[in-house]
Amino acid sequence: MTGLQVSRLCCSMSGGRQTDKRRDRFGEVGAGPQLVRPPVVPVGKHLVPVLHHENQIRAQDERAVATSSDVSIAEPRFKSKRDQRQSVRFTANARWSITAGGDLRLPKIGEVRVKWSRTLPSTPATVTVLKDAAGRYFCSFVVETAPGTLPPVAPEVGIDLGLGHFAVLSDGTKIDSPRFLRRAEKRLKRVQQALSRKAKGSKNKEKARLHVARTHARVADARREFHHQLSTKLIRENQAIAVEDLAVKGLARTRLAKSVHDAGWSAFVTMLEYKASRYGRTLVRIGRFEPTSQVCSACGVKDGPKPLHVREWTCQTCGTVLDRDINAAVNIGRAAGLAVTACRAQVRPVPVPAQRGEAGTHRDGQPTVVGITSL
Repeated sequence: MTGLQVSRLCCSMSGGRQTDKRRDRFGEVGAGPQLVRPPVVPVGKHLVPVLHHENQIRAQDERAVATSSDVSIAEPRFKSKRDQRQSVRFTANARWSITAGGDLRLPKIGEVRVKWSRTLPSTPATVTVLKDAAGRYFCSFVVETAPGTLPPVAPEVGIDLGLGHFAVLSDGTKIDSPRFLRRAEKRLKRVQQALSRKAKGSKNKEKARLHVARTHARVADARREFHHQLSTKLIRENQAIAVEDLAVKGLARTRLAKSVHDAGWSAFVTMLEYKASRYGRTLVRIGRFEPTSQVCSACGVKDGPKPLHVREWTCQTCGTVLDRDINAAVNIGRAAGLAVTACRAQVRPVPVPAQRGEAGTHRDGQPTVVGITSL
């Protein structure tokens, strides 16, 4: 959406009813500035009155009232001048429309060409125009959709999330980690060095900042697309999914912080959660203290903790050779109460040597070999 300039919304706290609500919700806030006439921001040859900062104040008040009184939340903050994200929302009263040619007609701006990602399922009620830090524009519509469910299927799967492999399923499937940030590190280093060399406040500084923001945006978009494709595939093919509730914040404070953030486990599990709720699937989270890597999935005996470099181990009780990740995925599914199996997994029994005192049989105190009496 080139050529469209969206004004920054400055949501000021007003006196009167809005301040009273905040005082009731957050305590004494002090005397804020009075609500004045909305500012007028030039856009090309037109003037766009920011008629929406009252809606922003009203939305903040509604969120504050809707939040439970038991939850401790902070007072709404002013928008930062360093935040490059901008947005403006047009309601039905703003008289915006979608033309027959597929363009978006906005008040005081005119027709804007839009590249549609999908067809709208119903008549939209509001539209929000967003500008991100990379200078890209997006439109978000509020539409009404009918609830839809997928046909039921039989498979149930447990998922073990990791760094070596992004996800390992209980059926033996291993999904490699794409490592989008690691692959873009050299490019990011180059553009960030170029940004640091530009004079502060210059136009070249802003151009270099946009270059850095676009590079980061490409990494984030690729990671989000990977999460969407994988989560949709898992939701379609499985009736129930079990995952482990990982302590992402704790892992992000270790030396593996960059790899943990690059994987994006929380965003992936969030996608699984809302897609399962939307399409009639079941998502179960098990506790992070469940010993999934210590229990043998074949006999159920707890074999004790193991260091991270041990990726394959043999059960001392049943002699089964277990892959660490697949074994954990199977245990995650069973801990969630799912009927998961380890088909196609690397689980194989091996011969267990008999104890020295059990070799052969003993008759009258004389050793024999496989039932043959010694001469």
